[in-house]
Amino acid sequence: MTRPITAPEPTTPRPYQSYTYAYPHKTAYRPLAPRPALKDVWEGESRRSLSLYVHIPFCEIRCGFCNLFTRIGAPGDLTGRYLDALGRQAAAVREALGEAEPPRFVNAAFGGGTPTFLDPAELERLCDIAEREMGADLRAVPLSVEASPATATADRLAVLAARGTTRLSLGVQSFIEEESRSAARPQRRSDVEAALARIRDARIPVLNIDLIYGIDGQTAASWRHSLDAALAWRPEEIYLYPLYVRPLTGLGRHADPLRAGRDWDEQRLRRYREGRDHLLAQGYEQVSMRMFRRADAPPQGPDDYACQTDGMIGLGCGARSYTSTLHYSFDYAVAMGEIRGIIDDYTATEDFSRALHGRRVDEEEARRRHLLQSLLQAEGLRGADYRRRFGRDPWDDFRAELTTLAARGWLAPTGDELLRLSDEGLAHSDAIGPEFFSPAVRAAMAAYETK
Repeated sequence: MTRPITAPEPTTPRPYQSYTYAYPHKTAYRPLAPRPALKDVWEGESRRSLSLYVHIPFCEIRCGFCNLFTRIGAPGDLTGRYLDALGRQAAAVREALGEAEPPRFVNAAFGGGTPTFLDPAELERLCDIAEREMGADLRAVPLSVEASPATATADRLAVLAARGTTRLSLGVQSFIEEESRSAARPQRRSDVEAALARIRDARIPVLNIDLIYGIDGQTAASWRHSLDAALAWRPEEIYLYPLYVRPLTGLGRHADPLRAGRDWDEQRLRRYREGRDHLLAQGYEQVSMRMFRRADAPPQGPDDYACQTDGMIGLGCGARSYTSTLHYSFDYAVAMGEIRGIIDDYTATEDFSRALHGRRVDEEEARRRHLLQSLLQAEGLRGADYRRRFGRDPWDDFRAELTTLAARGWLAPTGDELLRLSDEGLAHSDAIGPEFFSPAVRAAMAAYETK
């Protein structure tokens, strides 16, 4: 029986507020005092179903919309020193996990930045660190790697394919050169197409193409053009991202009144709906607001939020690690000078045996996290799964928030046992996520000074 809805229909919030790909957000992290030893952090945690994420913080250019932890270029022997530090960190983490229950990794990902910024020999070394130091069998588990058109070279792809890569994600954003320049991501269409051809030649099982909607000058026709150009390659996955303009990014330094207010919101919503409907008509299934998978694509294990689940080990100065009670990382920044300083500190670090920055996760926050990870997926949240994990009903914990979603028409009428977003609910995922943040996390995020 569906729960009665008694609240009046609330005011609809603006749809693009915060991309909730992890909770609590990294801006809610703070320096840990005292700094806990990793062996204590992981004591009592299961090692039987771990995710491995390795962060490479280098790019050949920095896109105008990017607020990720990455720097342009790597002068001198910086990539070599970074890999040295990765090896030291991996050895320290492996020692902290101990031998009583050897770690078992079920998936792995190399992200950034651009992991393929590394040359082929460095990519070999990166894989060796994951396998020999951490004990991840890259040929036996799904391995996802991010790349850019300029760095998806045949020699790099050959290394990745030989070492077990099952998914290659290419950041294209737009197949129209004027739009790429508008997003401060200049690239030639011919270079993008050549990179896609090389990826297909490498026979990596899953190709993902990232596209962005909401770029200045983009129209329904130009958006359809990019969608069709991507579809011509029959990618197993396509991600559709709304353009965000964040502080300290290239686009964020140049205020544009056209990127403010509800007119831009409505434009992005129109592009989203056009893209969603076109992909569904072409045989793709919607996994989340952003992710679409071809119906006949080979399985890749857990979807979308898999690397954000408890039991994740992150290596690299931009990576996060998750246990059931603590999320931790190194410091975070957006400004290039701050990022360079953090990378330099990381490469000089000898002792990686302690967690430096993070946030404790109590049971209330764990319930919020579980709900967000499930509800923001097209499959939704099963009440039985929630009760099995927490011994409570999600309606009892989140009645006010769920009632509000239902009143807006953002919950599908599926009954108590399945909480699933409606089509419009999925479209407004970036407004829904923040509504489930706890007051403490909201306060910490508000107090964080982006640097």
